[in-house]
Amino acid sequence: MDVTDNHIGRRLREVRSWRQLSLTAVAGLAGITPAYLSMIERGLRPVTKRAVLESLANALQVAPTELTGSPFAPTDVADSAAHAALRQVETVLSAVDLGVDPCVEPISWAELRARVAHLTAVLRPEADYGAQGRMIPDLLLQLHSAYVHRPEHRREVLVGLIDAYHAASVLTKNLGVRGLPVVAARLAQQCAEELDSAEWLGFSLWLRGNAAGSQGRAHQLAASVRGIDRLADVSSPNAVQAAGALHLSAALAATALGDTDAADTHLDEATALAAHLPEQRENFGFLHFGAANVGVWRVALAVERGETGRAVELARAVNPEELPAKARRAMYWADLGRSMLADKSTVDKGVQAIVTAESIAPQLVRNNVFVREAVADLLRRAQRDSGGRELRGLAWRMGVAPTG
Repeated sequence: MDVTDNHIGRRLREVRSWRQLSLTAVAGLAGITPAYLSMIERGLRPVTKRAVLESLANALQVAPTELTGSPFAPTDVADSAAHAALRQVETVLSAVDLGVDPCVEPISWAELRARVAHLTAVLRPEADYGAQGRMIPDLLLQLHSAYVHRPEHRREVLVGLIDAYHAASVLTKNLGVRGLPVVAARLAQQCAEELDSAEWLGFSLWLRGNAAGSQGRAHQLAASVRGIDRLADVSSPNAVQAAGALHLSAALAATALGDTDAADTHLDEATALAAHLPEQRENFGFLHFGAANVGVWRVALAVERGETGRAVELARAVNPEELPAKARRAMYWADLGRSMLADKSTVDKGVQAIVTAESIAPQLVRNNVFVREAVADLLRRAQRDSGGRELRGLAWRMGVAPTG
């Protein structure tokens, strides 16, 4: 990608021309000024907020991924391995049905349970997408076989299926694949309905909202509120974690929709729920819900609102090392870095924060459209010989700058 012609701006211009819409018409539909849209199209301003990207996609009647160009081309062996696994993940997601024997030779329940534990407790916290992609297809087939042939373990198998579908949904979403995250989330919801558990049904609504994301923020907000209402009379630690995750999902959706009051209300509710969780508890659904996670979300949503100074201030109260999942720690540093890039006096610290994020979870960070936009924009603004070695290296590893 040549940084002199940013991809989102170029695609915006192409799609707008194809739709035969003027700058003024599209800007009006998106709720921004024609001047701002013109600067985006010419590569003079980056798209740094979900609200802007999604409003432009809605105005042009395309999916946000049509503007971002994701999934992005892999830049190293690990990225290539992750992308190579996606085809088999898609094949299995399209083929399996609950209660239908997939006709694979079943392994022992002990071995199958160990595989699920390895996926959820090792590969997912490490944000190792290549290893996850290689493991998920066969694991799903084995779990569906166990559902048919091992009825004595059926409830455990259903939880294992939800875990595997959760991993598949997050994997495909973070690699920018359209459609598959929602397919995996719907299959997880089917398993949750079979379990008939308020906690797991709440979890499945959270997963569907997370999977749909930019495709429908209003639906994400409404589904999150429905899930919260369902859990209102359930006080177990697992239910509290599911409700807390739903509040965070609702806060993100409300922020993207421009409803900051609703977002703040949901953030406050999540904070209150985290404060009442017992210290010793199950990490329900591997949501990692708790005070540290809420703090990371507050930083992320401040960046989304454009409140960069407040994001830096909020970050001082967060200790990302309290989060066991590398993905959450990496996004904390990425969001903090993006906020610092907005101030000339903290650009170097911002670059270092994003480099830190990349070192923690490279596949996640390199495939994040807003990190890529921020890095590419900074490189465009920098003089050819004064961008800094770390910035140029970061841009090259993301594939947002020419190698020469």
